[in-house]
Amino acid sequence: MHNGIARPPHPVNEPVRSYAPGSPERASLKAELERMGGETKEIFPVVGGERIETGKTVQVVEPHRHANTIATVHNSRTEDVENAIQAALDARHDWSRMLWTDRAAILLKAAELLAGPWRDRMNAATMLGQSKNAFQAEIDSACEMIDFFRYNVHFLRDLLEDQPMSISSTWNRTEYRGLEGFVFAVTPFNFSAIAANLPTAPALMGNTVVWKPAPTQMLAASYIMELLEEAGMPPGVINMLPGDGPDVGDPVLASEHLAGLHFTGSTRTFNHLWSSIGSNLGHYRTYPRIVGETGGKDFIVAHESADPVAVATAIVRGSFEYQGQKCSAASRVYVPESLWPEVKESLLAQLDEIKVGPVQDFTNFVNAVIDATSFAKITGYIDRAKAADGVEIIAGGTYDDSEGYFVDPTVLVSDDPRYETMEEEIFGPVASIYVGSESFEETLALVDSTSPYALTGAVFARDRAALALATDRLADAAGNFYVNDKPTGAVVGQQPFGGARGSGTNDKAGSQLNLLRWTSLRSIKETFVSPTHFAYPFLGEDA
Repeated sequence: MHNGIARPPHPVNEPVRSYAPGSPERASLKAELERMGGETKEIFPVVGGERIETGKTVQVVEPHRHANTIATVHNSRTEDVENAIQAALDARHDWSRMLWTDRAAILLKAAELLAGPWRDRMNAATMLGQSKNAFQAEIDSACEMIDFFRYNVHFLRDLLEDQPMSISSTWNRTEYRGLEGFVFAVTPFNFSAIAANLPTAPALMGNTVVWKPAPTQMLAASYIMELLEEAGMPPGVINMLPGDGPDVGDPVLASEHLAGLHFTGSTRTFNHLWSSIGSNLGHYRTYPRIVGETGGKDFIVAHESADPVAVATAIVRGSFEYQGQKCSAASRVYVPESLWPEVKESLLAQLDEIKVGPVQDFTNFVNAVIDATSFAKITGYIDRAKAADGVEIIAGGTYDDSEGYFVDPTVLVSDDPRYETMEEEIFGPVASIYVGSESFEETLALVDSTSPYALTGAVFARDRAALALATDRLADAAGNFYVNDKPTGAVVGQQPFGGARGSGTNDKAGSQLNLLRWTSLRSIKETFVSPTHFAYPFLGEDA
């Protein structure tokens, strides 16, 4: 009899392993990289628990060694998408009515598997397929994914405990139901943890899911699917559909049963999906929930009282970790003239120490950008900067795609705070710096008005009044705001993540707020003694 109010294990953020020379985890991960890099995995759509051989194959290569194929992916056909939708609908009844403790137990088991025997497998897949170094893979595909699984269970229980008040004659209750239909999860290449969270967060709340991973993240995505299956995820609850966006998205958006979109990716794609949903509202059985985290043009702004070495370090880490391919990456920097000489000295000194190369060499801080398209876009910005008046490249500006898609960490200094690299999302290892003589208040107004995005940002100052001013004036400029720290590295349970303006719906992944979007509440009122006549006292005759 399941009548206890269960308390799942209290969530604790998964400790980050160091992978230092001589450590057992370093040796173990290197061995897994060698094993996985020497094979070609075959990846199929997973529909109702079945793997479908479609014959529409594409190759997945190592971005840092693009001659090496690590996976062959069978892309989905229209009939596979339609079958996945039906599989999700067929699974919905039993899954939505399963005890929350049983749904939660699957994710908790997945977390423990990932923390133990699956850790090297998931990290190696992320390193090889997405060109992440060992540390970037560890904080993403191990620790953050584990944290999402554990903390979402904790948040779910907190939600279930949020119940209305009752008086003695009635009992009021709230049910947290899954949405009526299925949820479409569209995930990006850059974070395996996001690829895991976007389908599993709605699933935890009782929804069934059609999931389209990014083509360049398919190696790790296939292991996420296998991890969930080993943890006990029933067939049809999450259906994985590799493929190009329109091939999967068009039939999904055409289904009357679409109940939600959980998206992370480009602003342009999110706008297209939202527009398509909006133009199709009369067709859907319910208004689809739309949750999206999109682009960013994230800032660092320094006050004249800031520690220049701390500012320089934030630029290096915030701009160039994972090659700047984070929606939170520092991309535009504002430094006062008085502070610039010291910031520049430390910045260039630190950049001189950075090595660029394949992930198999753990001494490389910077690895490859994700693919040829990204390489061309990033280098296009660099080439235009080389030819532009008023722009100086003080570091990097070099690149090579002969063996891998390598772009060296590049720092531009622009006389124009509205130059294209100060305004547009590049999604690569390029940081643009404006050295200004404006007042701090004027600089804050510039920061707030320059970009259409509002995802992350950071302010550096030792003057408390300056910090207070920046916090106030930049209230709408960033959903995640950092004081004396780089604008990247949000941790589940500590800094719920998301932004507004052109950066998304700010529904805060890694918090209870995100889970609330995937439930449809039912209020139940039970009256213990029912009235037996319509009349109220006010109807009585005056004496």
